Amino acid sequence: MTKFESAEAILAAVGKPLGESQWLTITQERITHFADATDDHQWIHVDPVRAAAGPFGACIAHGYLTLSLMSHFLPQIIQVHGMKMGVNYGTDKVRFPVGGEGRRAHPRRGANSSLRKRPKDGGVQAVIRVTVDIENEAKAPLRRRYHFQILLRMSAL
Repeated sequence: MTKFESAEAILAAVGKPLGESQWLTITQERITHFADATDDHQWIHVDPVRAAAGPFGACIAHGYLTLSLMSHFLPQIIQVHGMKMGVNYGTDKVRFPVGGEGRRAHPRRGANSSLRKRPKDGGVQAVIRVTVDIENEAKAPLRRRYHFQILLRMSAL
């Protein structure tokens, strides 16, 4: 985990690796709950019998489920002291090459690719490049450039 004490420390981290999260097991129960929340009940996600005979050999996690787990993984990768709030500002270029149930996933790396200081509100906007790995899988199920806006207390600047 990378810990930041100031906006200047965040800005100095451009281009540096930030770390990795813990592994998280993606269960069929989690996949089914996500299907219920999004009304995406395609058989490749929720029908283990049919999915076993399908192209993936088992149910696979929704790509957007993996994407939504960034809110779980990111606090394990970076910690910002004096942060008033953090906002998911958006994403660029998201890809979902593979996914799967019963597998353990975690971001293999997080790296700041660009940052900018926002003098008006005392914030810092970070673009963090994240790749999620699936245990024992050669392809990563998610590659994402994640825009995260961090607003610091003015005293922290």
